[in-house]
Amino acid sequence: MLNIGVLVSGGGTNLQAIIDGIENGNITNTNIKVVISNNKNAFALERAKNHDIEAKAVSPKDYATREEFNEDLVRILDTYNLDLIVLAGCLVVLPEALIKKYKNKIINIHPSLIPAFCGTGYYGLKVHEKALERGVKVTGATVHFVDEGTDTGPIIFQKTVEVLDDDTAEVLQKRVMEQAEWVIMPKAIDAIANGKVSIVDNKVIVK
Repeated sequence: MLNIGVLVSGGGTNLQAIIDGIENGNITNTNIKVVISNNKNAFALERAKNHDIEAKAVSPKDYATREEFNEDLVRILDTYNLDLIVLAGCLVVLPEALIKKYKNKIINIHPSLIPAFCGTGYYGLKVHEKALERGVKVTGATVHFVDEGTDTGPIIFQKTVEVLDDDTAEVLQKRVMEQAEWVIMPKAIDAIANGKVSIVDNKVIVK
């Protein structure tokens, strides 16, 4: 059984896709042990509670320094004996100590086809705004392992989504979530849970 912790910041739509995947059997051999949000008011916490999943708010605002927050976040995650940490709309910069401790055990979903529209400053709606500004015809989403860089870890899955001429950033964001993010994140978790994912020379091999 793959024990996962999910880190969130907002509404938790990707979290809901993971919960649904486990409940409908698209994600097997997986258990969500905890959902942690840096935002006490995140609706994602309510989603977790609605499915009897432990939900915790761990906010940097409650600590005197960022270092204290970082140390406590690592300590709290350690208590759950997690096999995988899933970033599902998490807007907090992870402590380097956490990334090193959980090397190749943290995955993230990004709303573009990396390496396009990624890196520092590219998150959420901004990604889609930039894509529309550039006039791209195809965009999508990427699920990848997390390393010390920003959106630079080994790619697990990508899925393309067509950009339409009358798209707004909000409309495109919704389509990318529905057609790509909510598909490849559950797919990646299921593959990891069933031993189908390995990393060779910093590239992901999926059996």
